[in-house]
Amino acid sequence: MPDDPGPFYHGTRASLTSGDLLVAGKNSNYEADLKMNHIYFTSNLEGASLAASLAKGEGEERIYIVEPTGIFEHDPNVTDKKFPGNLTCSYRSTFPLKVIGEVTAYAKQSEADRKQWQSNMAKHQGEIMN
Repeated sequence: MPDDPGPFYHGTRASLTSGDLLVAGKNSNYEADLKMNHIYFTSNLEGASLAASLAKGEGEERIYIVEPTGIFEHDPNVTDKKFPGNLTCSYRSTFPLKVIGEVTAYAKQSEADRKQWQSNMAKHQGEIMN
C-alpha cells in the first residue's frame, strides 16, 4: 500500500454528502461502456480538479475529501506501468471511499484546458488498466 497520508480527493459531478460511499463498478469517464473495477482518487488537488472537469454528466464540478476504507494501490494508468513514479499522486481501490467533506475553493480547469485534455485522451491509444 502506498505511503501517502493524504488528504485524499475525488473529483466528480455527482452531488454527495458526508458519509456517502463511492464504490467501484461504475462506468468509466474516459472509455464508453467500460465498467471500472476500482474507485480512483488522488492526494493532488489539481488532479482532482481535472477529474471533476472531465467527469461525465451535467452536474456541477465537485471535489470531495475522501477516506479510503481499505487497501489501495498506485493507479497503474498513470504510474510505473505507463509512466515512471506517481507524480500525480493517483490511487485506486476496490474498497469504497467514504466522503468526509467537500472542497469548495479551488482553481477550476479552464474550458480551453478541459477541451485540450479531452482531445489528448481521444488520441491516446493506450488501454485503460482496469
